[in-house]
Amino acid sequence: MSTQVKTYADIKLAISNKTFTLGVVGLGYVGLPLVCEFIENDISVIGFDISQDKVDQLASGKSYIQDISDAQVVSCNTTGKFKATTDFSALNNVDVISICVPTPLRKTKDPDMSYIVSAVNSIANHLQDGQLIILESTTYPGTTEELLQPIFEDKGFVIGETLFLAFSPERVDPGNQTYTTKNTPKVVGGVTSRCTELACATYEHAIDSTVQVSSPRAAELVKLYENTFRSVNIAMANEMALIANKLNIDVWEVIEAAATKPFGFMPFYPGPGLGGHCIPIDPSYLSWKMKSLNYDARFVGLAEQINTSMPNYVVKKIGIALNSIKKPINGSSILILGVAYKPDINDVRESPALDVIKQLNSFGATIVYNDDFIPTISINKASSFNSIPLSDVHYKNYDCVVIVTNHSYYDIDVIVDQSSLVVDTRNATKGIQKDTIFKI
Repeated sequence: MSTQVKTYADIKLAISNKTFTLGVVGLGYVGLPLVCEFIENDISVIGFDISQDKVDQLASGKSYIQDISDAQVVSCNTTGKFKATTDFSALNNVDVISICVPTPLRKTKDPDMSYIVSAVNSIANHLQDGQLIILESTTYPGTTEELLQPIFEDKGFVIGETLFLAFSPERVDPGNQTYTTKNTPKVVGGVTSRCTELACATYEHAIDSTVQVSSPRAAELVKLYENTFRSVNIAMANEMALIANKLNIDVWEVIEAAATKPFGFMPFYPGPGLGGHCIPIDPSYLSWKMKSLNYDARFVGLAEQINTSMPNYVVKKIGIALNSIKKPINGSSILILGVAYKPDINDVRESPALDVIKQLNSFGATIVYNDDFIPTISINKASSFNSIPLSDVHYKNYDCVVIVTNHSYYDIDVIVDQSSLVVDTRNATKGIQKDTIFKI
């Protein structure tokens, strides 16, 4: 190892005087920003990933993450303190290991732990006395102690004495220029008090502040609560949109007025559905865990039902809009504006736009989309689409234009002025009064 760490006193000293080497397993949208923060603060880092393409891009000074520029990668390389590799035997040379691998859901809505298990098994083959392992991947409460800890203990390590283990949930918000990895507080829960202490001391070299909780379970639940909070409140906003539609009231006007209350209210907004890796998925981790404890998380389940129904509602609204000009969806030419799950990012994970396009395609519509951030999409094995450049778009050529993601480069006035019909799922047309605009 880089510092010959063997004991608690050794690892504590190495972290304190910044002579430790950090290993980051998983160089995606969580791991790579973490690498950059530690490198910037003069910590040596080895990054591990199963993708040779990612390793090669980083070695050549190229970033594949929107929030990390090529210049930042070049800067990391020129310090001489960073190396990316697919060779997990290099784990022998690190003192602290951060696990930042994906945690998707299976089609059956239960957690797919294969990425974590694979990473942990790779780590277990190279464990040494005195190492600190921190899991950052979002997961269900109990993962750190029920899954990771037994694997390490089977290797003969004693957690809190010869090996240290903690959980610290990632809180990355892709595209957020205000709150980044550095200035978003880091929640930390260790298996023992020593584990918590060492994990906090590690993060304090690169993150502005840490928040200690009593256990990994508490830290794991913190992350799920944060995103379930958003899911439930967005579901409430979505249901309010359905209610307002029945009452022939503009839901956006209602939310805007309610938001003037200086206490007891926080505005959330309706949309075509939930997107991104966290909010659509994390509540399902919580529901799955509670089912194993014979508890039905009814509120969480209801929110999921409402949110996942919104693409259907958008398609229904498109049908209503087309019906106003006596056209069916079948045979209509429809332009989708924006397929990323939120504005101005190149991330299409769980985007509701994919469900909207898939349904419209199955109903016989001719679909064209524009998204300068997402050059191509696939909705199934047989159907894929390429983004049409906005310079080639002639809005009048389409029976309906649907604003699914309101990227900042869209000129809404031009879109409304030149389109026969506009279905607006994001209130992008706020303040424009026109009979050809249909809002959710």
